[in-house]
Amino acid sequence: MNQLHTASNLVWQSPQTTPEHRRDLLKQYPVTLWMTGLSGAGKSTLAFALEKRLISQGHACFVLDGDNVRHGLNRDLDFSPHARSENIRRVAEVAKLMNSAGLIVISSFISPYREDRGAARDIIGSEAFLELHISTALQDCERRDPKGLYQKARAGLISDFTGISAPYEPPLTPALSIDTSSSTVDSCIERMLKLVEPFLIRDNESRCGGS
Repeated sequence: MNQLHTASNLVWQSPQTTPEHRRDLLKQYPVTLWMTGLSGAGKSTLAFALEKRLISQGHACFVLDGDNVRHGLNRDLDFSPHARSENIRRVAEVAKLMNSAGLIVISSFISPYREDRGAARDIIGSEAFLELHISTALQDCERRDPKGLYQKARAGLISDFTGISAPYEPPLTPALSIDTSSSTVDSCIERMLKLVEPFLIRDNESRCGGS
């Protein structure tokens, strides 16, 4: 893999607005919920449902979805291992920028390799990175097959397809594991909200640098 280098003539520009100012404005601490799992596991459904719930409660958040990102920012990448790693690297950098703006980020990507998810954690910062495993089993994902991708992969029409012709490495110690084949969307969202709760600032709490 080619090493990426920063040009020597670049200088980091320091903002005049602090993270504490953004916390005070948005009433929240920034965090990235990194949802990983097989295609069809339910990641996007949960991500957008959680976003809707948080926004309805007055919290600024945004979903970075795998398919959506590949329509623009990462449209030049295929699904080879190298391209998958670059896909995750770019997304992690975007999530870091959004966290710097004070947002809660909900990332919905297969992100099949532990090494890549570890790199994303390093970019974003472990204090603002929560790994969620949407652990729905392959047979359940394949039975749903909402996009018809598993059928095409089995027929050899799609190469490097996670779970069929490419590996998936599940998280070893996720912050939360959810099996959508045995849980309703509402119950999953409630569990995810409990995970996010420590990052939300209530009216009776200090909003400028902690409680």
